[in-house]
Amino acid sequence: MSPRLVLIALATVAYILGCHWLMTQAHASPWNAVGVLTPMLAALAIGAWRGGQHALGALVTLAIAGLGAQALFGVQVPARLLYLAQHAGIHGFLAFAFGNTLRPGHTPLITTLARRVHRNVTPDMVAYTRKCTLAWVVYFAGMAVASVALYAVAPFDSWALFANLLTPVTLVAMFVGEYLLRYWLHPEFERATFADAIRSYRHHAAK
Repeated sequence: MSPRLVLIALATVAYILGCHWLMTQAHASPWNAVGVLTPMLAALAIGAWRGGQHALGALVTLAIAGLGAQALFGVQVPARLLYLAQHAGIHGFLAFAFGNTLRPGHTPLITTLARRVHRNVTPDMVAYTRKCTLAWVVYFAGMAVASVALYAVAPFDSWALFANLLTPVTLVAMFVGEYLLRYWLHPEFERATFADAIRSYRHHAAK
């Protein structure tokens, strides 16, 4: 693993732990929501602008500005609802984005990424990557629904544990499980590293 990926991984862990502390342990403050939500929203805005999705980039930028303004002027927007909106909203958006590529006449997102990684994409790979795209749709949609349901029926600390700690664990489990399943079902597929997948996604997002 490259030093850059190590730094990104460490920064991600620090962000996750910091978010959990701000949500559950820190003294209540409207700035807590700014600290929790701004980094991810900023990353989303930068990705949208770089990807040419200027409307989305402008919308997220306005959301960041609104988040800072409500804290600055003491607007009483419940922080917990903002946390829920971020967690469920991002997963819902990803479910829509992946699902949108499954429409007739469109190329499934995972198929598009595979074609950037592999020299030869066989019909079996096309069929498999379409199923993978659908699996990610189900995962993201399930996480969004679970987030709202847990928030509604469980103590907030339980929801925060799910959102901050269990969500990254399930995400890693999805990646690892898919990787193992892929080469168990299709050992003939050309091998690709995790770094190859990251480069493919970044190239796709920058288009």
